[in-house]
Amino acid sequence: MANVVPFVNEPVLNAADPDVRRRFAEALARAEGRFGEAIPLVVGGERVTTAKQGRSLNPCAPEQVVCTFSQAGEADVQRAVAAAERAFATWRWVAWEERAAVLLRAAEILRRRRYDFDALLTLEAGKTFAEAEAEMAEAIDFCDFYAREALRWGGPQPLTPLRGEMNELHYIPLGPGVVIPPWNFPLAILGGMAAAAIVAGNTVVLKPSSDTVRIGWAFFEALEEAGVPPGVVSFVPGPGAVAGEAAARAAAVRFISFTGSKAVGLRLAQVAAEVQPGQRGVKRVILEMGGKDFIVVDESADLDAAAAAVVASAFGFQGQKCSACSRAIVHARVYDEVLERVTAGTKALRIGPAKDLEVNVAAVINESAMKSILGYVEVGRGEGRVAAGGARAAAAGSGWFVEPTVIEGVDPRARIACEEIFGPVLAVLRADTFERSLEMANDTEYGLTGSFFGRDRARVETAKKALHAGNLYVNRKCTGALVGVHPFGGFDMSGTDSKAGGRDYLGLFTQAKLVSEKLG
Repeated sequence: MANVVPFVNEPVLNAADPDVRRRFAEALARAEGRFGEAIPLVVGGERVTTAKQGRSLNPCAPEQVVCTFSQAGEADVQRAVAAAERAFATWRWVAWEERAAVLLRAAEILRRRRYDFDALLTLEAGKTFAEAEAEMAEAIDFCDFYAREALRWGGPQPLTPLRGEMNELHYIPLGPGVVIPPWNFPLAILGGMAAAAIVAGNTVVLKPSSDTVRIGWAFFEALEEAGVPPGVVSFVPGPGAVAGEAAARAAAVRFISFTGSKAVGLRLAQVAAEVQPGQRGVKRVILEMGGKDFIVVDESADLDAAAAAVVASAFGFQGQKCSACSRAIVHARVYDEVLERVTAGTKALRIGPAKDLEVNVAAVINESAMKSILGYVEVGRGEGRVAAGGARAAAAGSGWFVEPTVIEGVDPRARIACEEIFGPVLAVLRADTFERSLEMANDTEYGLTGSFFGRDRARVETAKKALHAGNLYVNRKCTGALVGVHPFGGFDMSGTDSKAGGRDYLGLFTQAKLVSEKLG
């Protein structure tokens, strides 16, 4: 594949362009015209309809059924694992270059269907156009980047020469695996996890989130069109406690790739540790489990830039990102000024349906999430002062809208400063000194993302060393990692620091085989 050009990140579309606005509106109409369609399971290439059906709803208008879908039971999952075993027998021997070519074709299919994917992300996941476009570009990037990485991992590996021997190191696939992506990035994370696994020669049982099955299905169709053979990926939506655990428990499964909550991730690690009859290897577990992310604002910071970054990081996609800023830790000398700016910026955000191009904040993913978030807001009322928001935004429509909420004066050990809320709720904490701000930022069981804002060079260098996060940013927001630029993954209870979108990632889906031949 000598004609493959170096990787560059996919640019996002500009919503100010009239042609972009027109084509997005047309795609929304097409997607709405297909509301209610039935999505099957796919097991070994066979479409399967089950008696148990689920529904995916538009979070901004829950009376709208985006799709119905067949739900996999344990027997369906067992058949999918068996299909993955059969497919692995041939897929493992397909050349790295051919597998990479499949991902490059998938990237082109995503580009061709870009507006249709944007529309699905808006209508099923509640993403504004800007958030949908960012995810769309990331999904394309994952396919493009991992295709090129496959050429590197599959090529000759450097070894120290030894006279009289020919030595080779080959990265070979693990085998059948299960991929369990989240609802908050139902295209980019789902696509990236699946693409990495299959380009490395593995086969996959793919269990999308029940909240975003339609988006997962669209990506699965793109893989089929790109040339992924039957059985290499089986599509098995269903309850996580049934479909996800059944796949993770199967003796033939060699790896579990999961992105989601800490509780579910730890449960899957526990399931993977239980050796099953007939199991021949230790299951590899790849976890990304969330965070309690911070932005530290030092007294030396550009306060306007810091406040804008806090608002963008806290409330982009309704705070439903594992990288979202949920703690703003502000030096006491500039606390009041930063709080004023953050509060004003929060109140200026426009709430409404995601498909409205003028909207900044849409609905949260489902009713359960809304109730949980509002419950935390009530907890926060007793732990600090609500400076902005603090209620359901019923005027925005029939959906699950929650006002972007700022709670200030929060103690570092308060619940809303320690527990992952996964919604548009920001805790603002006061730090008396620079040193104390770093201590407060690190005082968490998580370690995913964080930012430090400051213009004092000595403090910047100290913060870069002392702040404990897998992705640490300086003088910029703590969301928006780019594939290839910001390999993404966290420490401690944020997961296994898998560094998705980085040069190490494909190694998680391979095992190294050394072949040494004596010459002469």
